[in-house]
Amino acid sequence: MESSGILIGLIIVGLFTVMCCGQVSQELSSDETQLSQQEAEKDLVEAMAVLLGRYQTHLPSTEKRGIAQCAMGSRCAVRLGPRIGKLCDCGRGSNCNSFLLKCI
Repeated sequence: MESSGILIGLIIVGLFTVMCCGQVSQELSSDETQLSQQEAEKDLVEAMAVLLGRYQTHLPSTEKRGIAQCAMGSRCAVRLGPRIGKLCDCGRGSNCNSFLLKCI
């Protein structure tokens, strides 16, 4: 009787020890995975910066040749009889309204 009570007590203490150690290792592993993910992201950002630096000259320019950029609300075209001539090109997110002849 007495030996079975000691055996059950030892088993319970052993289970609590295993459970407590498992919780600590899970917390450490989640911290370690967050740190490794942050390091991996930093490495990827550095690699992309190097690639962009290398291929910056190969990227097409955003400016159109020969036509200046217009500000929002300024005149972008002129009527020349039945035709419309361009004065400048509207920036991103806007276009030249053919009725008002302004960047909208």
